[in-house]
Amino acid sequence: MNIIKFLENLSDNQLLETKGSRRDSLNQITNAGKNFAQASIPFALAATSKKTSAATMSMSSAMFQASPTDVLNFALTLEYLEREFYQIGMDTAGLIDADDRDVFGLILRHENSHVDLLLLALGDDAIDKPTFDFTGAPGGLALNPFGDYPTFLALSQGFEDTGVRAYKGQAGALIDNDVLLEYALQIHSVEARHASQVRRMRDEKGWITFEENTLPAAFSGIYEGEDNTIQLGINLAGKFPSFGGDAAVTEAFDEPLTMAEVNAIAGVFIV
Repeated sequence: MNIIKFLENLSDNQLLETKGSRRDSLNQITNAGKNFAQASIPFALAATSKKTSAATMSMSSAMFQASPTDVLNFALTLEYLEREFYQIGMDTAGLIDADDRDVFGLILRHENSHVDLLLLALGDDAIDKPTFDFTGAPGGLALNPFGDYPTFLALSQGFEDTGVRAYKGQAGALIDNDVLLEYALQIHSVEARHASQVRRMRDEKGWITFEENTLPAAFSGIYEGEDNTIQLGINLAGKFPSFGGDAAVTEAFDEPLTMAEVNAIAGVFIV
């Protein structure tokens, strides 16, 4: 059985209607995951370095570059990173402003749910959580996100903006798997809401203009390509001078990131 069959099994009426504790339900799903786990070569983001060269494949060609298990483990690594980052932030006394704790508490609950779903979907093929260093030391940085709230906010924005573009970049790899694509898009849209909220908390617009970046220079790759004005082969540059011009064009379309590009960004924080 493949992973698609497993995910279809998650919606099985008998499973959903069975009464029992939350632990019992998770055990049932976990056991099902083990039965339906797809054999593959797990993709470990931790095995890449910040020096990974950026790939040039487009979304449409992504399906020829990664298996569904590769994509889910790729997503799982990003969710591991975000979950741990927000958990440490919430656990650090005095770091997060009182007015913002509800927001980051909710984001943390979302990330927990994302990790749980991906672990259940992958079963025995799920990769282990990498070791993270949020100072950025693996990438030669010396950040202090849990001792300085503005730095925490900046990294939150960077992680969320990266996540949105990363999920978009792998849509092509799931194009033939309707169930997996639906789950990925459900997570993707929530990550986009996180990104917009955090950007506004930093007094920025909720969307990206050109390649504008207020984060440390090391994270310029997060926004590379966002100045694109060509969509569906049509160059929209200069066509809407009365409606915000080229800046508005770039804001209206998000661009994908490839696995290699995301690896180069996230590798800064992976030991």
